[in-house]
Amino acid sequence: MTLMESDSDLGRGDIAPAFSLRGTDGTRYGPGDFADNEALLVVFTCNHCPYAQAKFEHLNELAAGFDDAAVVGINPNANEEYPDDSYENMVELVDDGTIDYDAYLYDETQTVASEYGAVCTPDPFLFRREDDNWRLAYHGRLDDALDPDSEPTEFYVEDAIESILAGEDVEYPDRPSRGCSIKWREE
Repeated sequence: MTLMESDSDLGRGDIAPAFSLRGTDGTRYGPGDFADNEALLVVFTCNHCPYAQAKFEHLNELAAGFDDAAVVGINPNANEEYPDDSYENMVELVDDGTIDYDAYLYDETQTVASEYGAVCTPDPFLFRREDDNWRLAYHGRLDDALDPDSEPTEFYVEDAIESILAGEDVEYPDRPSRGCSIKWREE
């Protein structure tokens, strides 16, 4: 396991890169499919990383706790060397209730992770709906628990979503997320 910190070229106010990815329900989704929300949390995550696994429950709670915010997980680890991250295993995690986001998508070509500049799992990007576009409002860690066994005391993304829904700016600075490196395929 290689530990990484997030570091994207996307800056606050940038428009979310478009995508069309297959979800665990077999449907293709893109940012526009969540346009009836005020906030969109896109989290690059996976099935096997202990840092990502430690955030499953928190992401499920965020998905259930906000009517006007969507939580979308994207698994970019489409690498045969990591069979735990397969699409079939994603479906199993959703079917057994381990993952209960608004959508869990498979970045089979790894193009979307590359366009977002995602480098680790989890790597969260929070967008605000503005003028029919999704604009980046916060990029960084979900909370202050940096290790899988740590208990969080501050919930940055939850507070940021609340700010967006209240029509306010996100006051938190972007803080690098920490997790396992994305398992890029060698070309």
